[in-house]
Amino acid sequence: MAFPERRTVNVLLTILLFAVVCALVYSARQVILIFVLAIFFAYLMNPAVKFLQRHSLFSKELRGAAVVKVYLTILLVIGVAGYWLVPRIARNTAKLIDEFPVFVDRLSTGEIATDLGEKYGWSDAQEARVRVFLARHRDNTQGLVRLVDRSLPQAAQIVGWLILIPILAIFLLQDGDHIADAAIKVAFPESQRQQARLVADHLHTMLTNYIRAQVFLCGLSFVFYAAVLLLFRFPYPIALSILGGALEFIPVMGWISTAAAIIGTGIVNHLHWIWMAVLLLMWRLAQDYFNLPRIMGRQLEIHALTAIFAVLVGAEVGGIVGIYLSVPLAASIHVIWALVGDTKQLGQLSPEPGPLEREVAPEIPSSIINTTRN
Repeated sequence: MAFPERRTVNVLLTILLFAVVCALVYSARQVILIFVLAIFFAYLMNPAVKFLQRHSLFSKELRGAAVVKVYLTILLVIGVAGYWLVPRIARNTAKLIDEFPVFVDRLSTGEIATDLGEKYGWSDAQEARVRVFLARHRDNTQGLVRLVDRSLPQAAQIVGWLILIPILAIFLLQDGDHIADAAIKVAFPESQRQQARLVADHLHTMLTNYIRAQVFLCGLSFVFYAAVLLLFRFPYPIALSILGGALEFIPVMGWISTAAAIIGTGIVNHLHWIWMAVLLLMWRLAQDYFNLPRIMGRQLEIHALTAIFAVLVGAEVGGIVGIYLSVPLAASIHVIWALVGDTKQLGQLSPEPGPLEREVAPEIPSSIINTTRN
């Protein structure tokens, strides 16, 4: 017997190739994440593009013209909102920057307890307890300044992503079906392309439902923020509510940014920011552990406990990125496992049109849903 054995060499080469691919994916994880977010943004814009494509008066059935119209509308809305809000936001931001060091200093020394006691009618004993508590955690409070300093470069990077992602989404909206078909032709032999197209169609359905669920969660956040901001008479309630609803797409950093903007507005205007912070925290818990698993589970045909488990595992493995991708990844595995496990139905069903150009999304076979839903 020759050494090394041919079969052993093939196994080792396969393991080595897999390791190299994993290393390349890890090295390019930020670029891959940008393209994944661009895919999500394309799915978010696709309903509007399809609507204009069908109902436009002068460019009916022209997808490129519909994409241009959608983007021009978005730019127009952003321009009008910026013209109305930017001067006011700039004034409040400048005021917050000026008052933030003083506020942090008074918070770390416990002097702010006197202001809070006068505002909420605390007794001397209550003020003393709060003052002692804040003084004991002085190092943690002063760490807020260092945290803000470390977050500024990340904020600049996120702004760059927000510019690049819509640009990449233009190509996906315009040629998404051709890109998907070309990828299938490269990755699969001709005998397996029919099955691959079927899996791609069902993944398209899953991503469509995932974006629909995300939009619904954003709407819930918008309603909550608008209600509490109007209740506490915060300035710019609608603008802050729209910001909070839009940032719901970004896990962890999205709601943290929203909470920082709302609480900062309350501090600058001397409003009830403590009660607002409590309500925001309660809403976050309700959103993450009640609304999200139930809505995602219903839309993606997975159990609510599976959604919670996926989010927790994603947070442990990949941090913020893992949280964002955990639920659609779990749903993708669920769909692929169900379809590949039913080879008989794969052979009977015929291929469908490309992902972004479909009029009606395919339905997962009822037998597969009934055997995997629970």
